[in-house]
Amino acid sequence: MTTPGIGDGAAIVEVSGLTVRYGRRTALDRVALTFREGISGLLGPNGAGKSTLLKTLLGFCRPSEGTARLLGQPAGARSLRRFVGYMPERDVTSPKLSAVSFVAYCGCLAGMPYRDALQRTHEVLNYVGFGEERYRTMETYSTGMRQRAKLAQALVHDPRLLFLDEPTNGLDPIGRVAMLDLIRDIARQRGVAILLSSHLLPDVEYVCERVVLLDKGRVVEQGTLAALTALQGHRVSIRLKEGTGRFARRLAALGRAVEQQEDGSLVVESATAADRKLLFRVAADEGLQVRQFMPVRHRLEEIFYEAVSGNS
Repeated sequence: MTTPGIGDGAAIVEVSGLTVRYGRRTALDRVALTFREGISGLLGPNGAGKSTLLKTLLGFCRPSEGTARLLGQPAGARSLRRFVGYMPERDVTSPKLSAVSFVAYCGCLAGMPYRDALQRTHEVLNYVGFGEERYRTMETYSTGMRQRAKLAQALVHDPRLLFLDEPTNGLDPIGRVAMLDLIRDIARQRGVAILLSSHLLPDVEYVCERVVLLDKGRVVEQGTLAALTALQGHRVSIRLKEGTGRFARRLAALGRAVEQQEDGSLVVESATAADRKLLFRVAADEGLQVRQFMPVRHRLEEIFYEAVSGNS
């Protein structure tokens, strides 16, 4: 059966004027966005509305206004169950279940016959890095193992669209990188469209191609990561082997605005080729070695805090 919305250039997720209220509180306010294939990031502080948006797309929350469509079908449609996987932020399993029992059960919930679900369970548990511990009860698992078990249940029915809510929650640095590498592999090697919700900017920068910034239930910025972090005009970053302070003072004496960065580099306005030659000439005159010279790009962190502060 052909997966709706995949392979025909159509949008994977389309949201228009989406508003969700809990009593008098507005959790989502006229949200409009579109996600296509690849990995898209849903970024925002805690309470921004990220989990509410995911739950609405999955049909768990009813919108007060607006529309949401997944793979060309209305959000929450029963026909989407076999095509959509969801890894929730919180643990949703019985501690007395093993990973095998849990993942196979989720496969059956997605409509798979038990025998097929069990076979597929072992395949996805192998894929996410489980060994014999798959037969132990989940109360004995580390945080990393529980997160990988949740990822496995989201993959067991071979979905074409995957929602991941804080997938690196509670993981140590090594576990975080391992999880993010898995996510990239799922998108690139298996062709699964992924929507990753996180409040961790480094995670989003590591894996995502497109980003939507949410704050207080509103979209405050969205676009491709490449476009959002475009070059900052004509500013360049310079790193020297030594003598950074002396170099900065010499440039200041020449009327150049110089910004000292926490990592020891300098950021200087350099609009023309002549400007750049001047920087190297000054370094040569001072007997200094330039170790790095590169254009400055906007950082996602700067974009995020600027967008959030503008929404206050």
